[in-house]
Amino acid sequence: MSTTIQSATTNHALSQTPYDYVVVGAGTAGSVIATRLTEDPRIRVLLLEAGASTPLPDMATPVVWPMLLGSSASWGDTTVVQEFTGRTIAAPRGRALGGSSSINGLTYARGHRSSYDSWAQQGAEGWGFDDLLPYFRRSESAVERDGSLRGTDGPLTVGPTPDPSPVVIAGLAAAAELGYAPAEDISGGLETGFGLADVNVHHGVRQSAADAYLRPALGRPNLDVVTEATVNRLVISDGVCTGVEYTLAGGSVTATAHREVILTAGAIGSAQLLLLSGVGPADHLAELGIDLALDLPGVGTNLHDHPMSTVLYEAASPLETNPSNVWGQGIGLVHTDPSAAGPDLQILLISQPYRAQTLSGPDNGYAIGFSAMLPRSRGSVRLRSADPADRPLIDPRYLSDPRDVEVMKEGLRVARAIGRAEALSAWRGNEAQPGRPLADEDDVHDYLKESLLVYFHYAGTCRVGTDELAVVDPELRVRGIRGLRVADASIMPSPVSANTNATVYAIAERAAELIKR
Repeated sequence: MSTTIQSATTNHALSQTPYDYVVVGAGTAGSVIATRLTEDPRIRVLLLEAGASTPLPDMATPVVWPMLLGSSASWGDTTVVQEFTGRTIAAPRGRALGGSSSINGLTYARGHRSSYDSWAQQGAEGWGFDDLLPYFRRSESAVERDGSLRGTDGPLTVGPTPDPSPVVIAGLAAAAELGYAPAEDISGGLETGFGLADVNVHHGVRQSAADAYLRPALGRPNLDVVTEATVNRLVISDGVCTGVEYTLAGGSVTATAHREVILTAGAIGSAQLLLLSGVGPADHLAELGIDLALDLPGVGTNLHDHPMSTVLYEAASPLETNPSNVWGQGIGLVHTDPSAAGPDLQILLISQPYRAQTLSGPDNGYAIGFSAMLPRSRGSVRLRSADPADRPLIDPRYLSDPRDVEVMKEGLRVARAIGRAEALSAWRGNEAQPGRPLADEDDVHDYLKESLLVYFHYAGTCRVGTDELAVVDPELRVRGIRGLRVADASIMPSPVSANTNATVYAIAERAAELIKR
């Protein structure tokens, strides 16, 4: 196994090594797929990762996760200016072994089953909730959960926060006071209501995909992991992908895949690499002078993310900070439309004063977040130029669909009602945000504009399906290119009603099985 390789001699050796599969991106999906494929000693896999091989010390400590978003373990992108806010928004995503699972907020939750069944209804046959359930279960060992619904012997250990903040417990009581049902397992995918969320914290430290899957497999002789390797393009000839070209220590290396190349670089990275390789909308590629390998108009479209805002309170008494605790410990799933098949609003009970970076607030406080879980707004990933070193143009078009704004308005109402409930009175100090009356629709709109956070749950840019805008078929093969698959959050046709990391584990587990067939 190789992790950091810089010599020209080794570069030449890598280019001569016969691989069955080349996996691009060692995030959640890449870690799962490379590990599962190399369980067969006859299969040789090269896993390429742009980030470093050594984890940052802060990755282990759950409570400091926001510090990682601006670190060397993130790509450090920003969106284009968003019409709703009039400003750019940070777009962090993981650049490390484990990818975003190494820098995220550590919430592990399945979406409600209705959001996966919607995939199947859109033409993604085999991707409904019941289809995915065995793969969810395969990935996890769920502590204190129902073993008939949850996994008991998977690589990733998940469960509710063992010692939740008293303000989160009070927030759950406040939701019950308002008539919302308690949920036994809000992370399971079958319930609405409020409960403690599962988190990927084991023995008080973060457990990323690299920790759970990849690092235990690093001794396998049939797995090569190369870090600090930037993939520049796919090698495609006559409709067949045969490998990738990447940069390592300033030199160019070509890796050949005798069976398949598998893109697991995420909704931004996988779409960017397809476009750089001439696979995508013909007009966009022609504008940049990129030779067309395949006119596939769906590449880079359908980008979606969960918009989020918070209501913020100063704590009446000091809140202790437990380094082993995540911030968002409690989740509520709510229907704003009683006739809908599933919940479309998430309420997040946050033990810290989480807020938009542009706003001030107390150091000793807590927040109640609200997020439109099934946003209709859609954006895109496009190239700035044909140069792989140029950062992509990321445009999620947050809250561009008025229906999403209406869900967020209802979320603000629910969050404030919970914040003002009697059950939270012992902890409630001043309301720091909004901290003022919101007398009319304009006031509410202004608050949503100034307080907008986002979840960094990018998905959808290489969606699975059978129509002309689908990028991959139900077996995740790129339509029109042989020897190439995409297997990460980019294949999601529409949003799931939860934080996305648990779903990516399931996608990758199912992809590994499809690839082995």
